[in-house]
Amino acid sequence: MTPLTPSPSIDDYRDNQTYLGVDHVRNERRTWIVAGISLLTMALELVGGLAFHSIALVANGLHMAAHVASLTVAAIAYRLARAYANDPRFAFGAGKVGYLAGFANGVILGVTALVISAESLGLLLTPQKVDYPGAIGFGVIALGINLVCLALLRPKTRHLHDRDGDLNLSAAHLHLASDAMISSLALGSLVAGRYLNWTWADPLAALAGAGLIAHFAWQILSRAGRVLLDINPSAQLTSEIRGRIEGRGGRILDLHLWRIGPGHHAAIVVLSTSEPLPTSDYHACLSGLKELSHVTIEVTSPSPS
Repeated sequence: MTPLTPSPSIDDYRDNQTYLGVDHVRNERRTWIVAGISLLTMALELVGGLAFHSIALVANGLHMAAHVASLTVAAIAYRLARAYANDPRFAFGAGKVGYLAGFANGVILGVTALVISAESLGLLLTPQKVDYPGAIGFGVIALGINLVCLALLRPKTRHLHDRDGDLNLSAAHLHLASDAMISSLALGSLVAGRYLNWTWADPLAALAGAGLIAHFAWQILSRAGRVLLDINPSAQLTSEIRGRIEGRGGRILDLHLWRIGPGHHAAIVVLSTSEPLPTSDYHACLSGLKELSHVTIEVTSPSPS
């Protein structure tokens, strides 16, 4: 029996097919704002750390420099995704630009962790005198700024089948979360150094912070890598597609699901059935899956016995 002609693509779940996140413009604007705040904070911490001989503050300043770089990369990624959203050279739109930026930011975090670790180990062996009152004051200000930036970049939208959501924003948010934790460690070490005379606490706090940064870097790299390599993002959504299609009759021979943007998935389904339905029927049975933005269904007849 001659196989049936493949059905056309089902790609009209949304009015616009750019596959950008629903909060794209909001997130882009806030990323630029936080990048500017981070630049000022970086200068403050580096000046304070050098003036008061606090390696923890210097380390935090270097980490903030990495934030400025990563936030700038994230903001540019948002701009490029909008600019190339309808460019026909992108087979599924420019929704993955943010994941590429997220991966780059994971690399930046990893390098930052190595730099801070090397400097901290050196100062553990040869401690320097720290001006604790001044360093503590700078640390409190830096932590306050970190918390404000963290609130600004908090993701707004959660997706049912896309736990990473807007990974570009998540990566930037994770940068700031790690910095807030490191600022807290730095403050604790400075207080311990001033009142308990623990001169080793400052570089040790920076070293612990470097380990935390390395952990966050690995999280971002693994999450972004899964998207860039088109690893199936949701077993639940895959199962839902299979159940709905096969519920109309036939057997799915092949099913591929991958992420094409924040909250957007694409799927290719190969269905074998001796009683094919109109394309609109398959469309109707999947239309309730709001995070499924592009579907291609190929219908074939079972091979003769």
